[in-house]
Amino acid sequence: MFIPIHDANHLRYIKRQYVTLAIIGLNVLVWAMTSLSGGEALQAAALGLGYIPSVVHDLAVLPPELELVPAPLTYVTYSFLHGDIFHLGGNMLFLWVFGDNVEDALGHLRYLAFYLACTVAGAFLHGLVAPDSQAPLIGASGAVAGVIAAYLILHPRVKLWVLAFARIPVRLPAYIVLLLWIGSQFLMFAVDRENQISWSAHIGGILAGAVLVVIMRRQGVPLFDRRIVLPQAAKLE
Repeated sequence: MFIPIHDANHLRYIKRQYVTLAIIGLNVLVWAMTSLSGGEALQAAALGLGYIPSVVHDLAVLPPELELVPAPLTYVTYSFLHGDIFHLGGNMLFLWVFGDNVEDALGHLRYLAFYLACTVAGAFLHGLVAPDSQAPLIGASGAVAGVIAAYLILHPRVKLWVLAFARIPVRLPAYIVLLLWIGSQFLMFAVDRENQISWSAHIGGILAGAVLVVIMRRQGVPLFDRRIVLPQAAKLE
């Protein structure tokens, strides 16, 4: 419905969003290494690094040549794999627009921990909903959903430039765009269980992001845009 392009929301505590940029760079690098090597390489990576509930829950076993990492590590590794350029591009666009301000509110190290925790939460709920699934879960959507939920709680009144219906540029408050997006994830989870998209992973990330941003934000960082923190008074790190 809406594709985010830009938010008028300056950084207040950090000079640059180094962790967000590193995550985007790593996702692009992994996609290039797997996808550009051919379909077989991507399939092998998806099976070896993707989150497969039946394997994690010891209901199925991968062939030894595909066991690239211990099964518990796939709670994280799955999020750095993407099926195609559109899958990658969509996730990285949302992370680019919203990740910097969440990183600003949490600080670099806590933001990294936050991102990884949302990643794990997405896989966990996916595995809870479909514990015997043998299909690998891949993509950063769960983690990005957590970032979106955190941004909504931090900056609901910030104006966003978005493309409505993928073509019409409009400027809207963040809460309109993000509440519609989050609501659509719960709606699709309720009505579309058979889709290839894991709506449960998105919801897991959303729930984790909404809770963790309240706990992990810097001391004094307000919620819901209740107070404007002037950049001049901020400390850089």
